[in-house]
Amino acid sequence: MIDHFRLIQRTFTGTTGAVPMLSALMSALIMITIIAGCGGTYDPNPVWPPEPEDIEKSGMVSEELMISAAHPLAVEAGLTVLEAGGNAIDAAVAVQMALNVVEPPESGIGGGAFLLYRDGATGNLSVFDGREVAPASAGSDRFVVGNWPLPLLAAVPTGLAVGVPGTLAMLHQAHSEWGVHPWHELFEPAITLADEGIPMPERLKRQIDGDPSLWLFGDIRRHLVHSRRADEPRLKNSELAQTFRDIAREGPDYFYRGELTLNMIDAAGSRWPGRSDLTLEDFDNYRPVKREALCREYRGWTVCGVPAPSSGGITLLQILGILEHFDLSDYAPGNPRAIHLIAEASRLAFADRTAWIGDPDFVAVPQKELLDPVYLSGRAAWIDTHRAMDEAHPGIPDPVAAEAWRSNAAERRVSVPYKHETTGTSHFSIVDRHGNAVAMTTSIEAPFGSRIMTNGFLLNNQLTDFTFQAEQNGFRSPNAVAPGKRPRSSMAPVMVFDEDGELRLIIGSRGGSRIIGYVVKTLIGVLDWELSLQDAIAMPNFLHRGRFLELEEGTAWSGIGDSLTLMGHQVRIRPLESGIHGIERVLRDPDQVRALDGSDAQHDYADDVDDDTGRWYWRGGADPRMEGAAFGGAE
Repeated sequence: MIDHFRLIQRTFTGTTGAVPMLSALMSALIMITIIAGCGGTYDPNPVWPPEPEDIEKSGMVSEELMISAAHPLAVEAGLTVLEAGGNAIDAAVAVQMALNVVEPPESGIGGGAFLLYRDGATGNLSVFDGREVAPASAGSDRFVVGNWPLPLLAAVPTGLAVGVPGTLAMLHQAHSEWGVHPWHELFEPAITLADEGIPMPERLKRQIDGDPSLWLFGDIRRHLVHSRRADEPRLKNSELAQTFRDIAREGPDYFYRGELTLNMIDAAGSRWPGRSDLTLEDFDNYRPVKREALCREYRGWTVCGVPAPSSGGITLLQILGILEHFDLSDYAPGNPRAIHLIAEASRLAFADRTAWIGDPDFVAVPQKELLDPVYLSGRAAWIDTHRAMDEAHPGIPDPVAAEAWRSNAAERRVSVPYKHETTGTSHFSIVDRHGNAVAMTTSIEAPFGSRIMTNGFLLNNQLTDFTFQAEQNGFRSPNAVAPGKRPRSSMAPVMVFDEDGELRLIIGSRGGSRIIGYVVKTLIGVLDWELSLQDAIAMPNFLHRGRFLELEEGTAWSGIGDSLTLMGHQVRIRPLESGIHGIERVLRDPDQVRALDGSDAQHDYADDVDDDTGRWYWRGGADPRMEGAAFGGAE
């Protein structure tokens, strides 16, 4: 802790000598935030395989539609829209707004998102990029004072960390193209929740109790901390309800070119130290981007995700492409050799992630080359099935990239710097009765974002996802800060299709850069180990982001750490609070379905019948580490 304090002193004064009183006070404030950030809000880990009550909560089946999200009230908000004739895009708007009410530290209109959409009529995929952008005045030294990059948790609660939010604009664009329900009606469930209030969610209680720094921020203290301290804690937000009414009535212009714009700019610009430099022009110039989905074959399945500026799709598909050279089905879940292989593939992919991935409008991202089978075969050749690599280096995916690499690094075998990241975010999955599907990961970055609140919602700190030090060890990061640039993300909404092109799986997770590992674990559980989605979600978490092999504490699998250490891994046992929410399409015997949902389902869906013995159903899965649920319905 002494070293952290000295680093903060240097950040504000450029010296380790005497510190002026004002700088000392600022350092103390940020130190409290750092201490709070190190505190845990983790719920006890689930038993794996799941207990029956977890299956009952999260294994709901439905013939026609399904929603899985991080809170039951958000799921119900989306189902209300679907049952009123809306489609998956309409429901996505309703779910996101409800999450802003019931899960405010994780996502909302003050943040950004990636949405993967599948059109049920054509099977076509679209990616809607609602990532935040840096202001026009942002430079590569944004989070550097003197020669010292700011500690991450010192940069988080500043106005400098706030990017132009993109979630609302992105959802409006998706709705304009695909929605069928009136825009203004999609806010009604969230408005009701915010106006009437709900019992304070247990997870939110833990988050507030575990972060004493929240007392330092007036609006958060007023909206959340004081509500938590009441005799009967209740989450109510009349300011957010009014904000939603205004956006429902006036559309996104109220957010990007109206009174609310001025309020956000003023709130971020008033945070000191580290005042924001966002302007009206930055908001007016914001545009969501429509991109092509990234897809790759994996053992006969087609796995599709989102492209840069998210690293989620590329890195996840790289990991799977490397693992395709090893037969994971030879190992039982939890086998140390299997975890070793997944960890080594992850190390190689994360090295490439750091070296090559950034905003494609600013840097050349060799997405196709990074996913080339020949390239991934070469990457897989680095893996020793018995011993961990001493160090995982980035590869060179093509001759053009090789030339860029030579001009960008001191030597071929350069080591790229490791960057700490915060954990936050939320994910939800939706499928409607027409086969339209949404996988959306949404975030304000760290839990409670920048800790700047206005008009009832929190503003993001997504600009801390940029690499703080643009150049290091002869390497210039593709994720350096630049005006109007989108920071690299780890969000990884995913859809999986079978060999006939039928949608079989929709998933994603929360968790910062750990998102990638959480989703990979779940995909391997379903596709390689033939687990149900719910079992795969509840399976103990394990992942590698380039420095440590992390195993979820409190589970039976944490006991295999010694075996992995002997293989050369640096093992850390940690709370790994994922938030995986998904939907799978399964073939079930009619008698089994009647036993699960109590129905006497006699509908004739000829195109959904695989043979004479059963029918296809949607089955939801929700992470038992969270408070989410998966519910379905029928007409």
